[in-house]
This record gives sequence, C-alpha cells and structure tokens, in this order.
Amino acid sequence: MRARLAILLAQQSVRLRPIVMKNKPAEMLAVSPKGTVPVLVLENSKDDLDLNQVNQSIIDESLDIMLWALNRNDPHDLLYSHNELALPEMLKIIEKNDKQFKPTLEQYKHAKRFHEDTQEQYRLACEPFVQALELRLRQHEFLMGATPSLLDYALVPFVRQFSKVNRQLYLQGPYTHLQHWLNNHLQSRLYAQAMFKHPLWLDNYEESLFGG
Repeated sequence: MRARLAILLAQQSVRLRPIVMKNKPAEMLAVSPKGTVPVLVLENSKDDLDLNQVNQSIIDESLDIMLWALNRNDPHDLLYSHNELALPEMLKIIEKNDKQFKPTLEQYKHAKRFHEDTQEQYRLACEPFVQALELRLRQHEFLMGATPSLLDYALVPFVRQFSKVNRQLYLQGPYTHLQHWLNNHLQSRLYAQAMFKHPLWLDNYEESLFGG
C-alpha cells in the first residue's frame, strides 16, 4: 500500500499485476524468489537501437520503491529536501516501524484473530511506538512538520491496521491527534486510489495501468 501511495504522489506510471499471496505466479518468483510483495520490475533498454536487449532491475522492498519513485519526482517535497537531517530521521523511524512495531502488530492481530490470552500483552507492546507518533502530532499537523512527508505515507498503512485490531480501545485511547491524522489520510482521494482493487493478473493475464 505504501508503495502505491508513493507512486501516485510521485506521478509515476506502472503496470500492475495484482495477485493473492496464496497463489504466487511463477513469473513473480522468478524475478524475486523471496516471494513477498510488492515487486517492481524496471526495464531499461541497453541500446535504443536494439529493443531486444533489455536490462531488468528488481526492487522488492516497499520502502525502496517509495524512495525510487520520490527520487524520480517529488512534487510535494515529501523527502523534505530543505532539511538535510530530515530523511535520515525519517528512515530511522521507518526502520523502527518495520523491524519492531510491525512484527509486534502482527502478533497483536494474530492474538485477536484466534482469541489468545496474549492479546493485551501485544497491544501494550505496540503502545510505545504509537504514543511516540501521538506526541509528534501534538507538535505539528504531520509527523515531520507542517506538511506531509515520506514518513507519514510509510507509516499510515500500519497505523490503520493497529486501529482496526480493537476498534473500541483505539477510539477510547489517548490518540486524539493520531486519530485525526489517520482519518484525514483514510478519507483522502489519494488513499481511495491506492486502495482500488484491480482485477487479479492470473484471472486473465491482463495488466492494469496505475499512476501517472
């Protein structure tokens, strides 16, 4: 989801091949054997006169796809180019999200789904990261300042997941600013575009044009 958001924000165009993880195409595994999504295949002609010679580059991490897109075009200055310290700070927080918060969130979701007695334990383990975001949003409208950044769009899918595990607790929790921030994202036209369900590629082997 965050890769799609960045592609839209960077006004890039890609051809989508949507899949379900229970049915991974051989073509996908051939270019990215780790078998996770998203996978971006870049094709660059080695010689403009010989279109049969094509060099493929593979990007199979969502954050790397975000950075690829925004380094090509960043009309909203999501990388905060005016502040050389901003991107390292954003990447540090995103790494904490990906390596610490996300795995704990998966355990929290699993415990809720299977009615395990560890649910509250994992919810509490998620709290420090969520509270840190709330504190940031008490200072300014977005996570890095007065305007959106890479950090906002990199984290919003995971905050959304957290908010849905135990909706009542989330709405009653001390997340006033985070709730406002998340609602603004989820109600945006951009998010609706990113969430739009395209036909599965394996159904008819037809690609969908996305972005632009």
